[in-house]
Amino acid sequence: MRFRRISKVVGVAAAAVLALSACATQGGGTAASSSSSSGAAKQGGSATVVEVNAFNTFNSNTANGNTDINSKISYATHMGFYYVDNKLKVVHNDKFGSYEKTSDNPLTVKYTINDGVKWSDGTPVTAYDVALNWAANSGWFDDASADGKTGTSYFSTAASTQGLNNTNFPDVSSDGKTFTLTYTTPYSDWETAIGGNNGTIDIPAHIVAKHAGLSDAKALYDLMKGMKKGDPSSPQPVNETLKKAADFYNTGFDTKTLPTDTSLFLSNGPYVVKDMVPDQSMTLVRNKDYNWGPAAHLDQIVVRYIGSAPAQIQALKNGEADIIAPQASSDTIQQLKALQGVTVDQGNQLSYDHVDLNFSGVFADQNVRTAFMLTVPRQDILTKLISQMDPNAKPLDSQIFVPQQAGYADSVKNNGSSAYDSVNIDKAKQLLAGKTPTVRIMYNKDNPNRVDAYTLIAASAAKAGFKVVDGGLGASDWGKALGNGTYDASIFGWINPGVGVSGVPQIFQSGSGSNFNKFSDPQADALMKQLIQTTDQAKQVSLEQQIDARIWASSYGLPLFQAVGVDAYSNRVTGVQYMPNSSGVWWNYWDWATT
Repeated sequence: MRFRRISKVVGVAAAAVLALSACATQGGGTAASSSSSSGAAKQGGSATVVEVNAFNTFNSNTANGNTDINSKISYATHMGFYYVDNKLKVVHNDKFGSYEKTSDNPLTVKYTINDGVKWSDGTPVTAYDVALNWAANSGWFDDASADGKTGTSYFSTAASTQGLNNTNFPDVSSDGKTFTLTYTTPYSDWETAIGGNNGTIDIPAHIVAKHAGLSDAKALYDLMKGMKKGDPSSPQPVNETLKKAADFYNTGFDTKTLPTDTSLFLSNGPYVVKDMVPDQSMTLVRNKDYNWGPAAHLDQIVVRYIGSAPAQIQALKNGEADIIAPQASSDTIQQLKALQGVTVDQGNQLSYDHVDLNFSGVFADQNVRTAFMLTVPRQDILTKLISQMDPNAKPLDSQIFVPQQAGYADSVKNNGSSAYDSVNIDKAKQLLAGKTPTVRIMYNKDNPNRVDAYTLIAASAAKAGFKVVDGGLGASDWGKALGNGTYDASIFGWINPGVGVSGVPQIFQSGSGSNFNKFSDPQADALMKQLIQTTDQAKQVSLEQQIDARIWASSYGLPLFQAVGVDAYSNRVTGVQYMPNSSGVWWNYWDWATT
């Protein structure tokens, strides 16, 4: 499973708690205050949920679409073979279908979709939809060179292609119900390899096929089956039909408004999107045909986008919102505790905030990257944003682990992070040798915590001679800008799903879709290749520690802090449970009910 980008600094968010296999130690949140609900949960009704970020695409699997809000909407409107619960356990959804490992050598996994599972246009969900999911996330057809000057890249994916790329072309049964995938190398994350957000099958192959000029999903599968696996050392002429399909997959589902073409937002889950107001709200209504997974209680979920924590709290107080997940701060928590009839859950999340430096332009010179890192006032940022909520919090000193994980302490001792324990303006000036580089920093300007972090960084960097330019973007635009070359540094967060290790190469592997700053280290790549083929957890931790050290040695950028999460909900709703990973309170949205 992949990391999700988030804008808020809270909880499960942030950047890359990369040791996915060790995250189960973080568990759920603790109730900071509570008011027991009165009355029994009932079927029907509506609830309003507030999110920080704004929705902008129905395909959260692409590098540009991979933000927390997009994935949450995808999760509520789609279903798949499994989901992850708040104990960070993989739960199989046998009502949707089944999957099983049928062989260890070679590793072979068989997926079967149950009868009756269908898209909201009435078209059955088939193994051809699973095949599209595999094709898009495997990079199997890509033969583009590392510099992009030769060959072709087809599907955009936020995930690492490691693992899924090392397979034979999958087999689909004649009835379109069964999908069988045979790996050519071991793969540690095989159980969560197929599926978009939290295991969902969320992009309909028959719609992608239609926009490529093909008759149906089987025709798309047959087209792909007739192609060779991509080889950058021997690129082939572009397959125009597959390129057309991939281009539509990559951008055809992007929108801030409700499309007039209903095929662009098909559901195969409990809810269907009914209405959208750009950068303001979205309304989901029950999918009346759905019966192939957990049954939802609510008839309607209204999602509002509010970046301001005080505004979220006011909406909850006024009864204009039922569930909120605001930017965490001590003021926010105290204000929430003071509300009557409100339950507040608080806890560490599987996420971290970070500053990434592009390996190009002004930062192509490692001395300049190192100098900038020496100016980042991590302790000041922590003091302003986190310390009042968690007095024991310290600046995060790993790009892979968080403090609750067994590998963190040993990694910190050896990864070189101690060089940045404090700001060192004099050393930064020495490395710059009189230069005054201009640095544009991109971040979510609608997020108060990100504004504070940017302001502190800009002021400190200026003392060493950096000329910092404010490159802040709006809540629905910053995610799409990542990796587009319009900035030199970025401030954002990764949120960890809590299972698997594929998130490490997703972010740090050379050429990966989520490797936005173009970090590339052959030794780290070799270690990541070993990582995804290793099932022994102790060996995984050792490999991750070695990767962590390589990242720090490159002057990649800086982790800032592990995020603190806070959720609050009124006694008008029941079934809400804290979750430290990328799904947040949405992980069991089907249990939400009015009282």
